[in-house]
Amino acid sequence: MPTKKDKEKSKEKEKKTYKDKKEIEKPKKVSRAEVESMIIELAKKGLTSEKIGENLRKQGIHTQEYEIKISQVLRDNKLYINPDLKNIESKLEKLRVHYAKNKQDKKSKREIDRVASQLRIYKHYFKE
Repeated sequence: MPTKKDKEKSKEKEKKTYKDKKEIEKPKKVSRAEVESMIIELAKKGLTSEKIGENLRKQGIHTQEYEIKISQVLRDNKLYINPDLKNIESKLEKLRVHYAKNKQDKKSKREIDRVASQLRIYKHYFKE
C-alpha cells in the first residue's frame, strides 16, 4: 500500500513532466528550398537517405510536411547512394578486416562468402 511519501513523490514527478512538456520549443518553420539544401548538405557529408531523415527529425523537420522525398532530392542532384548496397559493402569490409587479423576464424570466412554473395545479388537486382 502506498505511503504518504510515495504519493507526494509521484505528484512531484507529474509536476516535473508537465513542466518539461510545457518548456519544449516548437521547431521554427523553414521553407521547402531550405529543407532541400539541408538534405544536399547532409548527403555531401556521406549520410544515406535513412540517416538524413533521422537527422532532420531530430531537428523537428518532417519531410512529409513539405511533400518531399529525400531519395528523390538526392537523385535530382546525383547524390543518391542505395542504402542497402552501402550497408552491405560496409559490413563486408568490416568482415574482411576482421578475417585479415584472425585467420583461424572459420565462421567469419563463411560469413564473408555469404555477404559477398548477398552483395552480388543486390548489385544485379539494382543494376549497378
